[in-house]
Amino acid sequence: MLQQPTAATPAEPLESLSFPDMREVEAVLSPQDVNKGLAQADPLTRHPRVSSIVLCVVFGLLMLAASAGVWWLGVRTMDGQSYEDIVWSKFDAALPGWLAPVVHVFAISAVVITVSVIMGAIAFAVLIVRKRWLSIAQLAVFGGLCFAAAELLKPLLPRPYLINLESNPNNSAPSGHVILAAAASVMLLCAVPRVLRALVAVIGWAYTVLVGLSVIAAQWHRPTDVIMALLIVGGLALLALATTFASGMDEPGTRVSSASVQIVGSVMLTIGVLGILYGAYIIWQIQPGLAMSAEWTNTGAYVSTALLTAAVSALVLGITLAMRQLTASPLTKLGLVGAPPAPPKR
Repeated sequence: MLQQPTAATPAEPLESLSFPDMREVEAVLSPQDVNKGLAQADPLTRHPRVSSIVLCVVFGLLMLAASAGVWWLGVRTMDGQSYEDIVWSKFDAALPGWLAPVVHVFAISAVVITVSVIMGAIAFAVLIVRKRWLSIAQLAVFGGLCFAAAELLKPLLPRPYLINLESNPNNSAPSGHVILAAAASVMLLCAVPRVLRALVAVIGWAYTVLVGLSVIAAQWHRPTDVIMALLIVGGLALLALATTFASGMDEPGTRVSSASVQIVGSVMLTIGVLGILYGAYIIWQIQPGLAMSAEWTNTGAYVSTALLTAAVSALVLGITLAMRQLTASPLTKLGLVGAPPAPPKR
């Protein structure tokens, strides 16, 4: 039998419906609870992908190991000491006329210190404005480790007497000025928002290269000191990026891929890798004449020094740029869209 439809239940008057107090809503939707809820829905809103962290650690350790290897080849081998002495004694005279005046500007210690301090101050000011409190601690520790490396390694590392040298026989590795310039560039790169990262990477690369060439031209340091300093800063920077989480990352809802980061990062990494390979090839070509300090090795030594300084700097800034983007902006749905809108407050 067909049943008669039951009568619809009359709607309850709005006056009898109970709504939670707005203070309860605000308590439920406090920033801490929102972050906790987002982290449960999407853990990548609070920390980078594990693969990004692993890459930072692996590449960071490889750079630190490479810095030790460069020091060993340049300081503890006869060919290495001969190569460095050739560059130390005649590099300034071999600089092109258009480049020498620019390099000599950064051979003034006060200029390097002032520019680097300004870059570091801007980095911390940007982080304060952006309320990136964990990034402030992160970069403060990074800066302290770079300072310790510059101050502690130089008196600790030995420099054996293998050949007669024109330069000072005492150890001068790593270069403190290059560490200062590279560290300031990395700090500013990690502090600025996504839209400025590629530009800062290029500026930091140019500044670091000029400082590296200037300390060699002024006979403050040898090539090994500069390359070692760059690799130390790069290694410490990547290890620091491996600790990125929470407020050290870009805000959910602002995380998008960056064409400028992809293009500039790819170009810098390519220049870095190919430049290092070609510089190593030049050194391999002149290696038979290094033990005798043959005149025909001079040009190859100068060119390889300038090339390796530019290439290693590009590699360090390029990989830092790429890993900063990966650790700060892992692409997820919540990262792209952001948190659901909260109800308006009274």
